Amino acid sequence: MTLTEDNAASESAQPAAYAFGTRRFGTVNWLGLWTLYVKEVRRFMKVVFQTIIAPVISTLLFLIVFTQAFGGIRPDVNGVPFVEFLAPGLTMMAVLTNAFTNSGSSIMISKVQGSIVDVLMPPLSAAELAIAFIAGAATRGLLVGAVTAATCAGYMAVYGTPMQIVNLWAILYYAVAAGIIFGAIGAIGGIWADKFDQMAAVTNFVITPLTFLSGTFYSVANLPEPFRTISHYNPVYYLIDGFRAGFTGVAEASLGVSLAVTSALAFAFAFACYLLLRSGYKIKE
Repeated sequence: MTLTEDNAASESAQPAAYAFGTRRFGTVNWLGLWTLYVKEVRRFMKVVFQTIIAPVISTLLFLIVFTQAFGGIRPDVNGVPFVEFLAPGLTMMAVLTNAFTNSGSSIMISKVQGSIVDVLMPPLSAAELAIAFIAGAATRGLLVGAVTAATCAGYMAVYGTPMQIVNLWAILYYAVAAGIIFGAIGAIGGIWADKFDQMAAVTNFVITPLTFLSGTFYSVANLPEPFRTISHYNPVYYLIDGFRAGFTGVAEASLGVSLAVTSALAFAFAFACYLLLRSGYKIKE
């Protein structure tokens, strides 16, 4: 056998080289997806006092002020003691605001610092990026919600009205749905915004009004028209009402409508986040 034939035989025995740009990880790059998710979690865990403890303290202050200042004169809401009505609403508010903040600040800071390229360069698809960002944001929201609920339960036990759990599935479903929805909204806001002032505007003029006008502190059923009807177009109303029903067993909105609305919103915002990442809008320019 000649030298040329030996070289040809050795080359045929070697595996074919991958073409440039070919994915080598199958349909899903599980390692890359997990790595980005862990990076998002570690990012907020590095400053746990700011990202976890501070929101819990703020929520507890709301609960203390409202119960101590108005709890004695506020009647039951839909047959539920006021403190039992208020605590789940405050907990849900902590979940969604922290989920929004996490993904929005992560992408926004990466864009401002120029480190967004470190996320775009690895072999991750737009869907994998969206899942990792949203999952990281939902994780922070759920963690804050769990610590907040435990803190509220301790305060309520001292207050004399122990926290109850009626439907655990409702608590878990609406908490996860809120984390996904507002994690996706935060990612969309982070992609869209060019500076922190724009992110602050979204928080002040969109997120805060939606949460405060969703029945967190009051029953929507007690509102006069047309405000009662308008409140039913607020997506946060369904999240808070369903989450609260998991603790109290009392819901104002139809369960079927609530599940349909929240599921549709979770899919819609997650898909919108995916489309923006796939297009490279304001992150690949």
